[in-house]
Amino acid sequence: MPQGTRVVDDVRVITQQFQKAVERSRQLESMVTRLETRVRELEASLRARDARIKELEARGTSASPSHQHAGSVPAVASLDSSPITSEPELEETLKRLITKIAMILQAEKCVFLLHDPRTMELFAHSPAFGLTEEQLRTFRIPDSRGISGAVFQTGQPLVVHDLALDERAERWMAEVLQVRNSATVPLTIEKRDDQGRVTDRRTIGVLHVFDKRYGGQFGEEDLHLLGVLSRNAAAVIANAKLLFEVIEEKNKMAATIESLSAGLVLVGTDGRVMLMNASAGAVLGLEGHAHIGKPYTEVIANDQVKEMLRLALAANQEVSQAELTLTFVDSGSGQEHEAAFQIQTALVRGTDSGDLIGVALVFNDISEICSLERMKSAFLSTISHELNTPLTTIRGFISTLREDTKGFYDLKTRQEFYQIVDAECERLSRLIGDLLSLSRIQSTGRLELTLAPVDIAALVERVVETQRAYVSKHTLRADLFPGLPPILGDEAKIEQVLVNLVSNAIKFSPGGGEVLVQVTPEDDGIRVSVRDHGVGIPREELPRIFERFHRLDNRDKRQTYGCGIGLYLVKHLVEAHGGSVSVESEVEKGSLFSFCLPLRPPDAEE
Repeated sequence: MPQGTRVVDDVRVITQQFQKAVERSRQLESMVTRLETRVRELEASLRARDARIKELEARGTSASPSHQHAGSVPAVASLDSSPITSEPELEETLKRLITKIAMILQAEKCVFLLHDPRTMELFAHSPAFGLTEEQLRTFRIPDSRGISGAVFQTGQPLVVHDLALDERAERWMAEVLQVRNSATVPLTIEKRDDQGRVTDRRTIGVLHVFDKRYGGQFGEEDLHLLGVLSRNAAAVIANAKLLFEVIEEKNKMAATIESLSAGLVLVGTDGRVMLMNASAGAVLGLEGHAHIGKPYTEVIANDQVKEMLRLALAANQEVSQAELTLTFVDSGSGQEHEAAFQIQTALVRGTDSGDLIGVALVFNDISEICSLERMKSAFLSTISHELNTPLTTIRGFISTLREDTKGFYDLKTRQEFYQIVDAECERLSRLIGDLLSLSRIQSTGRLELTLAPVDIAALVERVVETQRAYVSKHTLRADLFPGLPPILGDEAKIEQVLVNLVSNAIKFSPGGGEVLVQVTPEDDGIRVSVRDHGVGIPREELPRIFERFHRLDNRDKRQTYGCGIGLYLVKHLVEAHGGSVSVESEVEKGSLFSFCLPLRPPDAEE
């Protein structure tokens, strides 16, 4: 499958998931709004109860002020009816709700315990009424123990008149929380069908109220009222948390779309821009989100892109453009750049309904792919020339020698011819070896090494001596540190590295000069450096000098040759030994290539 098609498929899936998250968020916001309306209706039925509470509090203050608890408060105003859209709003709503519950039940303390399915525990959830932060932190028990566990497991409410004596109660509860009696109900979520029948019931925790005020005891009426209040509290908690999860999912999806390297524009069926990520904005020269909601014909300037969107929306089918060159401004440098893009449209449909939501326009930057294809084409042309040149030379001199049947050429001339043929054969052999190595790297991703002790000093002397025989204008010199230890490596491949670097130094020093090969010790290994005084490498070319098929842009192509794989192989051969390679260069002053090899490759067997 082409890379562009895979990107479009991925973007289509992400866009559909994002749209689904938006739909779920809207549904949950509607559910929370309906729930708030239900709470307001419930409060209307509780106003009479509030009046009774005020009357009882007035009586308690005049008749027995010593029983008035410091935590008691007057009746509070109705709950805010605005939808819950954040964690602080949820906490504030629960705080008002739990205060209302404590007042209605005349309880001195009230707390929610929510269930943690990972630890199978019930834990206190803030806010609470009449409990300190320290008491909340310690209020965590297994979901099968004590009063809390019994109510959670059975779903049945429970009243305990004396927590210190009741066997079902946890002793620490009476001691740590300093409570006498309690009423506990489950926090249950119910789903109902159109006829109001319960289709699903799930318990998410329990609700405790402690210590009936003025020395009283909780009764059946309290349990019934507490059960009504708990169902509404459970619905508020469950739906609000679900809403936050959906909002978080939507935000994550939006962040994923925003961070896509591919540009993405989502246009609705009404022709207005619904979404545009940063990559698309950079390509189209747009910043921020001011363009969201505007017609795409006003936002997008490129006529070809607009035509693709028009066709996709009109014909209700996907459209693709094989390659389109666009000019955009780099956000970092502010400079204009031309880049090649594969542009495709993808139809986005609703997950449930299947109705068309809009059209996603995907900008896939294929500049590097196009550049690589051009480099491959140039490589094939160059390699054909590189193979043909030595063969032509060899054929010419062999033909000349064969036609000399009368001994026209003397022995010295013949020896010169033989030396040229030998040099061209060496050049051809080296090129074929490089191609074989490149093929192995491309097919397997790595190079197999035949490890054995290698005398680097002797190997360098041999390579320098061999190359010296092929040059007349250059002086080749080896500077070897005395007493260098042998290293464990593949001698043939290290020789290939040396030959590539030395031959490059010769090729890119067309005017002659000295080529110096130095070998020195380096921490736990050996450093080899090849220095020339040739044309040098421009600074902007250095980061790419070891890339596959990369060739220097020399104006005088007649003086140098190469197919762009030598330094690529040098890097891979050195790294296969666990080493590293570097380059320093200055135009018209020469270059210094260095590589370091460890005494023993890291993955070599003992």
